[in-house]
Amino acid sequence: MPKLGLIGCGAMGSALAKGIVKHGGVSPDNFYVYDIVPERMEDLVLSLGCRSGNLEELCRECDLLILAVKPQDVENVLASMAGFFRKEQLLVSVAAGISTRSIEKLLPAGSKVIRLMPNTPCLIGAGAVAVSSGKEVTLEELEYVESLLTPLGMVKRVPEKLMEAVTGLSGSGPAFAFYFIEALIDGGVEAGLSRDLATDLAAQTVLGAARMLLESGRHPAELKNAVTSPGGTTSAGLLALEEGAARAAIIKAVTQAARRAGELKRE
Repeated sequence: MPKLGLIGCGAMGSALAKGIVKHGGVSPDNFYVYDIVPERMEDLVLSLGCRSGNLEELCRECDLLILAVKPQDVENVLASMAGFFRKEQLLVSVAAGISTRSIEKLLPAGSKVIRLMPNTPCLIGAGAVAVSSGKEVTLEELEYVESLLTPLGMVKRVPEKLMEAVTGLSGSGPAFAFYFIEALIDGGVEAGLSRDLATDLAAQTVLGAARMLLESGRHPAELKNAVTSPGGTTSAGLLALEEGAARAAIIKAVTQAARRAGELKRE
């Protein structure tokens, strides 16, 4: 059984660890964690029953390492690992904006690197994870990593040149969805509902619409038209959205977030 190590026990690193250990068939005895903040590391060890260690121990013991630190910390962490990392190991990076090529340059020649872009719903097993692989990674290795990530939600393989677009859509998308849900709630309150009732109805409505889209395989416009009667309530609401340029604002939100992801990469 391969041994896995997590470097960085923040929110996303912990979500990855919990999904992999609790639902991915990886034994806690084969999972090691490290964080510069001891309390984070200890919390994860207590909740999962996994092992802790320093960077040298993780490099020595593990076949696959998950790098879940902030982008600005990647270079320093990899420099600290330089004397211990083996090129036959697999490094899986969650650092936004840091390309596989950039990471490969900081590791021994021929090192294997996979890049992920998860989002926060991974914390509840309902996330979206985009996966890109470096030039040295085999198909078998990529498929193995994808199988580990499946408990976190949807896993999609994408060319790395599209990672900034993924960041703008699914990486930043939960915030846009929360913004929309908040507006639905406020609309319900303005129409006379209590805030608690409006919150429950808005959240369930968005959840149900998303599930209906995924499970039906139909185009969203088709589903929208199916509930829009001529001169009806939904038609009146959609007109208000169009007059408010809501569609253009959402498109701009995604493209601006993607553009910013590209800027961060260059920085």
